[in-house]
Parts: sequence; C-alpha cells; structure tokens
Amino acid sequence: MVAAFALMKVIQCSSPHVSIGFLTDLHPLLQKMAEEIIEGNYLNAFLDLIQFGSSHVWTADLSQRVLAYLNSRNVAFTIPSLQAVMETHLEQYLYQPQKLLEDLRGADAQQFRTAMKCLLEDKWDRLDLEDTVINLGDIWEVALQSPGVNRSLFLITLERCFQVLNPLECVEVLGRVLRGSSGSFLQPDVIEQLPQDLREDAFKNLSAVFKDVYDQTSAHTQRALYSWMTGILRTPFNITDGSVSWVSAEKLWILGRYMVHLSFEEITKISPREIGLFISYDNATKQLDTVYDVTPELAQAFLERIRCSSFDMRNISTIHRQGLGLLVCFYDDLELLDATLAQVLLHQMLKCSRLQGFQAGIQKLKANLLDIATENQTLNETLGSLSDAVVGLSSRELESLSPQAVHSAISTLNQVTGWSRSQICILSAKYLAQEKVLSFHSVSQMGVLLTGVSTHAFYNMDHKDLWQVLKSPVSQHVLGLSPAQQQGILRKLMEAEDTVASGIVEVPRTLFKEVSLSDLWKESQFNATVLKEKELRRSQVGLQGSQINFVFPSVTWRVEPRASHRTGLADGHTKRDHTESFTGLQLHEAKALFLYELLEKTTDRPEEILSAGQLVKGVQCSHIDAMSAHVFLAHFQYFENNFSLLSPHQDGVIADEHTVDIVGNLLCHLPAAFIERGISPRAWATALHGLRGCTALSSEQKVAVKSRLLEQWGPPQNWAAETMKDVAPFLTFFSGDELRTMATKFPDILQQTASKMVGMLLPKEFLWAVFESVRSSSNESPSADLTFGCHGVVAPSSDDIFKLAEANACWDPEALLCMKGDTFIRNVELLGAVKGFRRPQLMALKEKAIQVWDVPSHWKRHHVVSLGHIALALNASELEQLHLSSIDTVASLGQQSEWTPGQAKTILKAFLEDSGYGIQDLKSFHLVGLGSILCAMDTTEIPLIKTSEFRTVVARIGTLLCSTPVLAGFKKKAEIVFGRPSEWTSFILQELGTIAAGLTKAELRVLDKELMPHFKPSAIRCLPGETFKELSTEQIASLGPQNAASVTNSQRLQLSSAQLQSLQRALDGAKTHSWQDDPVSADPTSTGSPTGEQRSPYLSHTSSPPIAEPWSTLKGGEASMIEDGGLIYIGYLLSKISS
Repeated sequence: MVAAFALMKVIQCSSPHVSIGFLTDLHPLLQKMAEEIIEGNYLNAFLDLIQFGSSHVWTADLSQRVLAYLNSRNVAFTIPSLQAVMETHLEQYLYQPQKLLEDLRGADAQQFRTAMKCLLEDKWDRLDLEDTVINLGDIWEVALQSPGVNRSLFLITLERCFQVLNPLECVEVLGRVLRGSSGSFLQPDVIEQLPQDLREDAFKNLSAVFKDVYDQTSAHTQRALYSWMTGILRTPFNITDGSVSWVSAEKLWILGRYMVHLSFEEITKISPREIGLFISYDNATKQLDTVYDVTPELAQAFLERIRCSSFDMRNISTIHRQGLGLLVCFYDDLELLDATLAQVLLHQMLKCSRLQGFQAGIQKLKANLLDIATENQTLNETLGSLSDAVVGLSSRELESLSPQAVHSAISTLNQVTGWSRSQICILSAKYLAQEKVLSFHSVSQMGVLLTGVSTHAFYNMDHKDLWQVLKSPVSQHVLGLSPAQQQGILRKLMEAEDTVASGIVEVPRTLFKEVSLSDLWKESQFNATVLKEKELRRSQVGLQGSQINFVFPSVTWRVEPRASHRTGLADGHTKRDHTESFTGLQLHEAKALFLYELLEKTTDRPEEILSAGQLVKGVQCSHIDAMSAHVFLAHFQYFENNFSLLSPHQDGVIADEHTVDIVGNLLCHLPAAFIERGISPRAWATALHGLRGCTALSSEQKVAVKSRLLEQWGPPQNWAAETMKDVAPFLTFFSGDELRTMATKFPDILQQTASKMVGMLLPKEFLWAVFESVRSSSNESPSADLTFGCHGVVAPSSDDIFKLAEANACWDPEALLCMKGDTFIRNVELLGAVKGFRRPQLMALKEKAIQVWDVPSHWKRHHVVSLGHIALALNASELEQLHLSSIDTVASLGQQSEWTPGQAKTILKAFLEDSGYGIQDLKSFHLVGLGSILCAMDTTEIPLIKTSEFRTVVARIGTLLCSTPVLAGFKKKAEIVFGRPSEWTSFILQELGTIAAGLTKAELRVLDKELMPHFKPSAIRCLPGETFKELSTEQIASLGPQNAASVTNSQRLQLSSAQLQSLQRALDGAKTHSWQDDPVSADPTSTGSPTGEQRSPYLSHTSSPPIAEPWSTLKGGEASMIEDGGLIYIGYLLSKISS
C-alpha cells in the first residue's frame, strides 16, 4: 500500500491537456508501467517505476506524460479513483500475502529481478522522483515484519530466483527471509524443492543459513535438510568400498549442527586423519558447542574417533586450547585421571546444561570428576576451581565450608547457575557471616547468591548503598528475589528522604510494579520517558488521569529534511515518539486501560498507541472495530506479540499456511471442534508448529490435537524418532497404552520430555509411563536393610529422582521412606517441588526428613526452605518447633496454598512469638512474606494492621484465597484506603483482587454493571453463593466470558432462571459491554441504542466493510472476549483478518 501512495505522488501533478508528442516521447519502461496500470497489475507497475528510477533522472514533465498516456487509452480514471483502486489492491498483500505470491509469479523476468534487487542492495533503498523520495528500504522492512509476506517471498525466491539471479544473491535473499521467520516455512515438502545443483559457494552459504535456523525447525525438517545437504556432499564421492567414509573434515564443518544426524556406523568410518583435521580447525569447538541434541551414543562414537587421531585427550594444554565442545559432557575415560585434568574437564563442562537431555548422566560424570578433583585436598582448598560442579555438593558439604573459603571463591560461586534455594541460603550466610550491616561492596560481589540475602538485611542497609546496588550489574538478579525481599528493598527506598524529594520515578523497573497505588497517586513527576522500560501493574496504569500529570513528547512526523514528501510510510501515516516510550513496559490490569485512554486523547490515530508495548491491554472492541482492515493488520503484530498477557476465549478459521501466519498466537485459542475439522490438511503442519507453544489448552482442545496427530502419523508403534520428537510437546494428550508403546520404542525422548515438566500437574497415565520407563532402566536393586521395614524395597536413587521429575509422584510411600539419607539430602528440593504427591507420600518424606535432620527444633532456615510441598505434612506440634523469627523462612512456607486453617494459624502464631512482633508492628514486607498465612488472621486482628503498611501491599493481599470473613475484614481495611465501594473504579477493583469478594450483598447490588468485567475471576469464585445471587440480571450479563466461566456450581445453584440466562449471555459474549450498544459511535464510554435493538458484536461502527460472515455462524466455541482492563474479542481479531 505504500507503493500506491508513492505512485500517486508521481502522477498526481499531471495535467489533462497534453500534446500528442508527450505520448510518443514517453520512455518504453514508463509506457509499460502505464499498461500494467491499465491491466490492473499495480505491483508490476510499481516495479517498472523502480526500475526506471534506478537508471534515469525523474523530471517534472514525466508525471504529465504518464497521465496523458493513460488518458489516451480511454481509461476512465480520475486521480482519486486511481489512487483508491491502487491502494486497495496493494493493501491486500498485508492480509492476503498469497496474492503477493501469485502476482510475483506473474511478473516478467525484469520485474522479478527488480523485486529481488530491492531486497538485496543498498542502492535500491531510495527512489528519488523530483518532489518525492520513496524509501524502498522502509517499505521492505515493514513488509518483512509480516510472516505471510515472508512466506510468499521465500516460496517465490525458491521458485524463480535461481533462474534470473546469481545463486549467491538468491541464497542471500533466502537467508534474510528465513532468519526473520519462525522456521515454519521449512517443511519437508518445501525442502524437496531446494536446488540440487548449486555452486559450492552458494551451497555453503545456504547450508550456513539452515544451521542458523536449526532450533526453529521440526525434527522431520531437520532430517530432510540433512538429507538434502548430504545428497550434495556425497555427489562427488564415487568410491564404492563401504569401509571408506565420504565424511571429510570440510564436510563435517559444512554439516555443522546437522552432524548429529550422521549414523553411528558413518561416524565410526570417519578416518582419524579427517577427524583430527576437523578438531584442529579454529572454530571447531564453537561448532561442537552447538550440538545440543547429540546423544550419548553418537557423542562417544565421535570421541572414539578423536582418540584415534593425533588429538591428545589427556593433554591439559590441548584440552584448554582446542576443547571438545559439548562432546566433553560424555567424556568416559576416567581411569588414572589426575586432579588437574579433572578440574579442566569440569570447567569445560560448564556448557553441558545446554544439552537437550541426558542431564542425569552428566550429573553423575561431574560427581565422579569432582571426587577426582578434590582427591588429597579439602573442599576449602579447591572450592574456586571446581566450576559449576559445586552445585552437586550437599548441604552438609556446603555447611562444612569456612567463610574465608567462600569469600575466596566468590568470583566462581557468583556465576554458577543451578543452585538450589537452600544452597544459596547456606553460601550467602557464609559469605556475609562477618558483615554486621551490608555494604554496597559486599553485596555487589554476590551475583546469583544475592537471592540468599535476608529481607531484614536488605531493609537495614544504608539506602545510598542500596541505590548503588540497584544501579550496578548485580541488579539483574533483583528479579529473582522473593516478593518479601523486593518489598523490603522498596520500603527502605520509599522511607528515605532523598527518595521522597526526587519522587519515586527513580525506582528501578523490576521493583516499580510493587509501588502501591497510594504512592503513585501522590506522585506528580511522571512522564513518558520516566515510565519507559518500567514494569507496571494494570491498576497502577488505571489511576485517574487527573491525579497523575503525564507529559508526553510532541508528535513528530518521520520525514527527511530535503522535501515535503520523503517517507517510507503511506502519505498521512505517522510514527509517534510518545508511544515508543511505553515499549517494554509490563502493564497490569486497568493501568493499560488508563494509559491507553489518556494517550488516545493526544492523537487522532489511537491505533498507533498499540505499538507502545503492553498498552495493547487497554484497547477495547470499539477501538478495533473502528480500524480499517489495513490499519488493523498493520498493527496486528502488537496484538500477537502481547497476546500472552491477555485472557482469551475464542472462535477461528484457518484455510492455509498464510492464514496460520497471520493468526499467529491466536491458534492457542481455537475451539476444539475447529482444530479437529476446521484446519485444512495444507495448513495443519504449519498450525502444529504454532500449537507447540500453547501451554494452556483445554481438555477438549487436547483431544482434538491428538486426533489430528494420529490422523497425520498413525499409531505410535509406526512412528519414527523424528515423529516422537515433533510430537513431544503433546505427549501428555495420549493414553496410557499409547504412552507405553512410546516408552518402549523411544525411552530417552519420553524421559527428556518429562524432565522439562517439573512443577506441572500432569495426567496420571503420562506419569506412570515415565515412571515405568525409568524404573525399567534403573540399576537399583532391592534393599537388604532390615530397619523400617525396608527389606526387599527398591528405594529411589538420585538418578531415578532426577530423571523422573514430576513422575516421582508414583513412588510408594514405603519406597520414599526407605531411600538413603544422602539421597534425600541431595534431592529434597526436587522432591519438594513435585506437585502430585498425595498425603501418605508427603508424610513419608516428612518422616525421612526427621530421620536425617533430627526433630524440627534442630532445623535451620535452609532446611525449611528446601522442603517445598513436604512442609504441608508437618503437624501443629512440629510447626511450633520450627524457628520462625525470620520472615524469609515464613515466606517459604507462605508460598504453599494448601495449609489447613489450623496449620496456618500455628505458623502465624509461631512467627509472631519468635519475632516478638504484634500485628500492629508488621511492616509491608512482613505482610507480603506471610502470603497465604495471612488468611489465618482473626477478623479482630485485621483492623490492627497499620493502614500505611496495608495500603502498600493491597495488590499482593488481593491474590490470596481467604475465607469470606477474612476477605470481608480486608475489604473494610480497603475502604480506609480507597473509600466506600460505591466510589470504587475499575482499576481499584483490579487492585483489590479477591478482597472485592468481601463486599456485602447491599454493596454488591449497587455496583455499576460497567464494573463487572473488572472483577478478577478469582474474586468471582470467592463470592459466597448467597451473595452472588444478589447480582441483577444486568450485572451478571456484564460479567464477561472469563468471569462468567469462573462462576462455581454452588453459585449457579443459587441463581434464578433469568439470572442463568444472563450468565449464558455473558458466556456467549453477547452485549457484555457498552460498546456493543452504540450503533454510531466508537467511543467506549457511549451507552444505549436508540432503537433498542440488540446489535451483533461484529457490526462495524465505521464505514468499513462488514466482517466476514463465517465468524458469526461458526458453532465451534464461545464467542467471547478478553477481559483485563480492555474488552477484546478474539473472534473479533480473527474476523478482522478474515475480512
């Protein structure tokens, strides 16, 4: 569409009164351009114009000559009508990119060559046409942001480029398009179209491109690309002797990451000379560092060939200088290894965490090397030279370290990834043992260990030192701090006089979301620059505009200085600098709605505000409805990029790969029936690539995906390894029998998949398949221990626990109780993270903890922190024995939400007694740290909380699922901060969260129906049925689909038939917001319909064409909206695409 405006500028100045001489003198290329316009081939016309402008100077009379030529052919075009037709045609490419593919197929060789050159060469970036400069580079940059345009360019380049351009240039185009894609373009059927006769330099360059996109492609695609590469690499190799390998050093280098697809037999045939030459290459280690999917079998085959070469695998300097890349993770020659070489190998193994599997074996290798590296030396002496193998040290070993040893090794310890929380607690305490008050110098050295600093230690720091910490490199670890720690830092900063003087605008981005509404309310120094890159809760953004003075930079036109029309955008299009200031913000709830509406007042093009990062959450259906199809699709990337922040229910249509490209992340929200029957076979492979990233599919959607997978690949017994890898994200969708078949054929892939699912609630069938697979390959034998009834019991080993991940939930309680003490100590946090344990298993693990650590009165902070879910098994007596004076210890307990009221009351009482605090003494970070334990407060205790502390953490308390009396107590406290419920606004409701469920029947009845979508779903669930039934039919109909879906069965039972009908209307998304009642205005605040007729949610408020019919007739799922500050229909988004 940019081309349309540019071309119009060229011909707009023409005069209808032109001499015949003008026609005969018109350059043939411009005559050809005019003929293309007459035929309606506007892209071809534009390409002819570019070709002409690249070698000719444009003069003022040329515009008149072109228009005269058109008039001479009796073409009934006026300038406005021609402009409109061309604009409409060229706009289609954005949301019908397959039309771009068709038109480029129809372009002649010179036109196609021009299109390719535009993509490649800087000299084609600008077209100077006297009074107009067309920025072709900008045009292509915008076009390449569209996945569909990228796909069309990739396919047409593959089809035509090698016939008209130098192969190297075609490879460069393919590389540019592919590197900006998701990798879904590269399906096996497309790879079959790759040229087989490329010159060597072009082949090497294209192979390099495929290496760059390796991780973005499916296993089937990787295999197909490997076959294409080896088909060319084998061509000159015509030796028939099977004992001689075609694989040379250079070919290994060309294969790059694809070398892992060599068979075991092919690897064993590689000559020692060639493998030695390869390993000697300067960048060989860099290449071997990228083989993340190598298997132990293949890695050891490569290592064996390397041993046969001149490479000395026991030479320290050789290992240091050249290295083995990720092959070192499978080093198996430990016999007679000395301590120094063991330390070198451990250092090389830092990279092993990048491997896609087999971590249990790697941990065992590190443990063996650790034993060798510390032979005849103490841990205190060798600590700094053990690399990341130190994470394998048990808590007992870490406790044995001296503070001096930790200080000396801090430069190593502060960079190690993989520390458990309890290990960090121990090491941080050792490091800070001699620090009475933390200083900037000491804290700045801690790196990843920063999370072990106590909340009180942060709060007691000098605030100037604290500011320095937040501005230093160590601040990158602030995001990993607990909410209590973050609140402790924030309160210290907010209490400092210089912070008050300078305002809270200096609070770093990672802590800004913890700033309370009350503090924001008082601030007067905000502007767009200040807010750039900060993280915000939506309720922060939802503050009334009159209470925050936002100052926005002036709106600017992006034009070049020499002429009046020098822009790569269509005439009249602007980019507004003030929106860029919000790019990168993390906005929560009504904050986005507030900022969106505030910024909307500063511009006559509100859709452009979408480019400002998370402000997309503030857009409403009326805003979308008012956009033209062109404007909507031009900004669709902002919906897609931020879609994970929204809460969608759906409807959808998928016809081909190009539609999949446009739909993007909305794939995750298609109805089950549509996934099963509405995605064409042609589009399915591309859609499946997108569905891999969906983390919250419904059970119905999962059944539909599984059905399509079985239709595509057949039953699991017929699958190849590549199929298993590609289906891995969907394995939990399958039955127990199907999973057992997979476990038999592909145990490693199944176990690798399970290891990535720690902390997830998984189907029992999947867990048992993984459990049986791991146990069948385990070398553990039944115990001979006669104590605790363990004789004959097969207890978990460290290897088993590591491999099983969430499948540890399948152990019998007896097996857990019988595990070795050292095994428990080393794996307690892994076990504590398992969500699927039942109470008998948790009881067994608690008893094991008491066996190993003694009674709870002897436990330290790191013991409690490491328990995780296991702590839920502690009874009241055991909880009373814990040392709970530290809010950080209590915070680790408060993270569990399954406490009984009695347990929670015991923890709260123990904390208050051990710390010496009363309720009135609690600071904001205490309240945050208590977490779910706050629900144990008596209603008589809640008023004792200081209002100044409560107001700063309302949003945190609003996430708790407390009893109705407790929520009512918090609601009364909230009234002191925010006023009477009748005065509450949408952003206050969102800030309150579940606290809003403490409203009385009378208070709930008088709430404006417009506020109903702004209740949190969790608050809806917490409303007692007796209270919920007091809502009017209008209020219930205005809940919105997400809140309506949150209504519980017990709440439904209390509703009348009229209320149930209203609830169904809310679920269906019908008339849930005022925008749907307004027949003429796009103003989101307008209400009412003069005719009283119910309007379709898909009717347009503008003169734009009606939405495509299929969207309003599909029966596959609920037509519903996104609720979270703005109200956006997913079907609405997709219907815009369809239109």
